[in-house]
Amino acid sequence: MKALLKLSGLIDAMSERIGRLSYWMILIAVLVSAGNATVRYVFDTSSNAWLEIQWYLFSAVFLFCAGYTLLHNQHVRIDVVTSHLSRRGRAWIDLLGTLFFLLPMAIAIMWMSWPVFVQAYDLHEVSSNAGGLIVWPARLMVPIGFFLLIVQGISELIKRVAFLLGMIPDPTEKDEGPTAEEQLAEALRKERGEIA
Repeated sequence: MKALLKLSGLIDAMSERIGRLSYWMILIAVLVSAGNATVRYVFDTSSNAWLEIQWYLFSAVFLFCAGYTLLHNQHVRIDVVTSHLSRRGRAWIDLLGTLFFLLPMAIAIMWMSWPVFVQAYDLHEVSSNAGGLIVWPARLMVPIGFFLLIVQGISELIKRVAFLLGMIPDPTEKDEGPTAEEQLAEALRKERGEIA
């Protein structure tokens, strides 16, 4: 199990690095979007290629950050149900949900999206928009994104099993500090004099 926990740590580090790299893709997408809007309104011209670059960047962030989101336990949950369960109960739900829902879904999407990418690559598919980009890089993002989600799902499975065996503390109880919303709420309370 120690070797699996080491593997889980390596996967977590990879997901963390990819997530942090995606921060830069968000910045680039914002700059491209602002540049597109400026050029369109100032020079009354536009480019489908630049619009598609925005879509590609958004897709990359969404797909590549799925594993990062899972790592940080920020994915959608049904807290109404799980909040009433013990930590072990939540770990069992995570374990079973990952085994029977997350992994089969992610594997199926990765498997089915690969031939779509291969076909787009072989045919040198280009966007139907005038001046658009080649399509295969966008098609390739889907299997890569779901592969990253699968790998992180395996890491989460390892951690849940280790927790249930009493080898590690609850992996969902990471103290990552207050969220941006919590920091803003605290700043507003301080401003109003509600807290010192």
